[in-house]
Amino acid sequence: MPELVLWDIDHTLMATRGLGGELWAEAFEQVTGVALREQASVTGSTERVILRETARLHDILYSDDLFGRFADALGAVHVRRAAEMRERGHALPGAAAALAALADRGVRQSVVTGNVRQAAEVKLAVFGLDAYLRLNEGAYGEDGDGRPELLRAALKRAGVASQDAVFLGDTPADVAGGREAGVRVVAVATGKTSASDLRAAGAHFVLEGLSDTGRALAAIGV
Repeated sequence: MPELVLWDIDHTLMATRGLGGELWAEAFEQVTGVALREQASVTGSTERVILRETARLHDILYSDDLFGRFADALGAVHVRRAAEMRERGHALPGAAAALAALADRGVRQSVVTGNVRQAAEVKLAVFGLDAYLRLNEGAYGEDGDGRPELLRAALKRAGVASQDAVFLGDTPADVAGGREAGVRVVAVATGKTSASDLRAAGAHFVLEGLSDTGRALAAIGV
């Protein structure tokens, strides 16, 4: 049984039905003074990379200070519009049950996500998932550019060796990042990537979703 299970958030545990993009655009305009015309690819990426590439598309000079102000603004807009997120978004089928089942078995759980921490905390709280997770042992968009870096940060915080952890995500970037970090990867085909493409990317196990709690636990190794 793994010592630590790490979860991606968006399209693995929940969906915000387009609201995430609206909140991102609002924070971007707030800190840059420029209306968002085009956003860089977000699939499997981190907020730091998305902001850097989106700033370039708008001829805006990127800096760590810009990212810091953007992270604060993005977190704040998530707090302010949390009720709207609850109305428009939802936890994915089986997500809460899988988290609860792992918690019942004493498995430590946290998140590895490209979201900035405050935004991640709001999303998890809105859908009642935060109670199962040790958020101080996770890693967030502030912690690096890519999944391998974030996973290593989470493992270090949790004091767990890579071979004793499992990571669940929905993108080829999640799969590649997990393999590079040396953790077992269970891919969930609840995002834009098909199960066959997640297998081709190198996932150790692929689930169509989390609705079958028993199957999810077996894939995780519990």
